[in-house]
Amino acid sequence: MLDNHAKLMQFFSIAKDVTGRKKLQKMIYILQKCNVPFEEKYNFHFYGPYSEELTLRVEELCNLGFLNEVREDKSNYYQYNYTITDDGKDFLQQFAMDMPEYQEKVEKLKAKSSRFLELVATMFYFDDLHVEEIIKKVHTVKPKQKYSDEEIKEAIQFIKDIKVV
Repeated sequence: MLDNHAKLMQFFSIAKDVTGRKKLQKMIYILQKCNVPFEEKYNFHFYGPYSEELTLRVEELCNLGFLNEVREDKSNYYQYNYTITDDGKDFLQQFAMDMPEYQEKVEKLKAKSSRFLELVATMFYFDDLHVEEIIKKVHTVKPKQKYSDEEIKEAIQFIKDIKVV
């Protein structure tokens, strides 16, 4: 059980900070789809792939004092920022994990907006389909996002790039 918590803590030690719950969900999902062995189960939700397990683990890590969660009022919504604490770093020292190198993937993901990562995660969610069907599916399940052809092309290229990093 604690192995999955430790994997998340390692992610936060690599990422340094993550701004936004949606962005966090999408980053872990995309890393999972790139064969980084996170084990959280995902279902399709309002903002694309979502893991209740991930939400609960992050909440537990915050309650244990291993992660710091700062809630920022953004006028019509709250934005959450996550950072690893010193206690979290100490906790992480107790685990020897066999994880692939994925620092560069994390940096690429952090550089993108949560809107873009939502598109990428949604496309990954339907990756058993042909690319034309994926695009059609994105427009069907995400009509309010109004993703442009250019955004979709960028997402397709991003997926190819991040898989090989």
